[in-house]
Amino acid sequence: MKIDLSNPWHKVSIGENAPEIVNAVIEIPKNTRAKYELDKESGLLLMDRVIYSSMYYPANYGFIPQTYCDDKDPLDILVLSQISIVPMCIVSAKVIGVMRMMDDGEMDDKIIAVAENDMSVNHIENMNQLPEHFFSELRNFFQDYKKLEEKTVEVEKFRSRKRAIDIIQKSIVDYKELTNSLPSLTDKIED
Repeated sequence: MKIDLSNPWHKVSIGENAPEIVNAVIEIPKNTRAKYELDKESGLLLMDRVIYSSMYYPANYGFIPQTYCDDKDPLDILVLSQISIVPMCIVSAKVIGVMRMMDDGEMDDKIIAVAENDMSVNHIENMNQLPEHFFSELRNFFQDYKKLEEKTVEVEKFRSRKRAIDIIQKSIVDYKELTNSLPSLTDKIED
């Protein structure tokens, strides 16, 4: 893997108060059908596809920089806010829980957070403060949005803030191991 240090995955800080409050880089604003994702090589936003179903993302969706997971991507994050946040915006996000899911047989955790600077949600400290219907909507979206692509997604349990923080800490360690195992950029410079 080649690491481009200008890429937001590597350049943007995880945040001074991580893992409790992290920087989230938004790829997909809520209420859209466009599946945008970071192009790991260029650092630009790629429109992967328009999702096949007539569903819309129920929350702002992105990744936590300087993290790495088993799916070879940065850790995913859903950021709750009263507004749709524009793609490639860095948002200070207070972690409140995690949705554990399997996507085509691979573990694919989604950290759930609230936008720290949105007064309509920043009072929320944990998942228990969210309405029960929120969990139904989120589960329904992620279980069904790939059905027309004939792909299987299985949402497991929603977990606590503590479990989310443990997952973030592991992804930080995994990122450091990944980047330490790669040749240094200075190793390529010859006299």
